[in-house]
Amino acid sequence: MATKGNAAGKIRIGVGGWTYEPWRGAFFPKGLPQARELEYAGAKLTSIEINGTYYGSQKPASFAKWHDETPDDFVFAVKGPRFATNRRILAEAGESVERFFKTGVTALKAKLGPINWQFATTKRFDAEDFAAFLKLLPSSVDGIAIRHAVEVRHESFKHPDFVALARAWGRGGDGRRLRIP
Repeated sequence: MATKGNAAGKIRIGVGGWTYEPWRGAFFPKGLPQARELEYAGAKLTSIEINGTYYGSQKPASFAKWHDETPDDFVFAVKGPRFATNRRILAEAGESVERFFKTGVTALKAKLGPINWQFATTKRFDAEDFAAFLKLLPSSVDGIAIRHAVEVRHESFKHPDFVALARAWGRGGDGRRLRIP
């Protein structure tokens, strides 16, 4: 993530999620209340991906609470819902994308990092359909700029047309930013 006056950017160290039983007593100190695990992880890391949003909606109060429990310079990557990415026709994901952004994700405010749109390992590249999906992704919500990352995992994405499409969207000429992990 580039910062003002620092063309090289800032490297963030994080993990995917923070609620894992095996971490208790290993990463998390023995006896730390589960309710304070995010606060503790936030003091040790600079970023965490919220995975729960992939499986279902979260409440606006949860996003606000997570915002308040982490340091000012902390960033959350947020996984987009599977209801938008695990479908036969991506161009039909508009309602799922809109519903996701109405869940209160913007309560993370400046701590909202990229939205990670993870695609199933079986999802094949279809240039027209994938471009239609990218057009559904908003450039801003509630006055907050939204950055997007796509996580494609099928071999068919190793195609010059996908690379060209990703580069075109990655330049952000339409106001949106796209990253390919």
